[in-house]
Amino acid sequence: MLLYIIRHGEPDYATDSLTENGKKQANALADRLCIHGFDEIYTSPLGRAIQTAQPTCQRLKIPYSIEDWMSEDLVWKDFSADDENGTRNWVFGCQNTKLLDQKYLRDDWYKNPVYSSCKSALEGYRRITNSSDDFIARLGYKRENHLYKIIKPNEKRIAAFCHHGLGTSWLSHLLSISPNIFWSSFDIAHTSVSILVFRNNPDGYTAPQCVCLSDISHIYKERLPVNAAINFYND
Repeated sequence: MLLYIIRHGEPDYATDSLTENGKKQANALADRLCIHGFDEIYTSPLGRAIQTAQPTCQRLKIPYSIEDWMSEDLVWKDFSADDENGTRNWVFGCQNTKLLDQKYLRDDWYKNPVYSSCKSALEGYRRITNSSDDFIARLGYKRENHLYKIIKPNEKRIAAFCHHGLGTSWLSHLLSISPNIFWSSFDIAHTSVSILVFRNNPDGYTAPQCVCLSDISHIYKERLPVNAAINFYND
């Protein structure tokens, strides 16, 4: 199985929709994604994710299914806090070196002082990981510790249109990487494509392998502004 995790296009957050440039990004993305197609398409319930998925769905004539747990509103609530100026920001959007304290790179990641103003970080991450495990199980792979037991092996291509905060948190769990390491060292751009392969191994277990992270080749192909695709810490 191939799982495509796709971030939405350049947004107008005030209206939860895409900007004109974001719509161009979504169309460029559809040109790329339709080459190989999908078997199933899922999306966050938020408008900017749905609008990003629509060109691909229309061209492939595949309806999208809403996954409420992919909503960035839930992630923002759990992982944002007011700074000293009263401005609300992602807590993991701080200077990335502050996330790399050796004491907080494994199971104790949430004890890092950067989360002192955000008491729901662990609860929010567990909500994402539990929802991920349920979603992947429905696709045929049941998580057991850091591995997945192959329940219904398949060769499907699955697309999930979502967001920055949800996407980076989800990828850290799927790849069994400490969220502090992932948030500090990796990022995903607007309409970027990250691909994970679940290989159907003969012993009945698999672990997703990232074969593509935050690819925006479609942006370059259409000569769209790269600075609009790479926009740090916007959801």
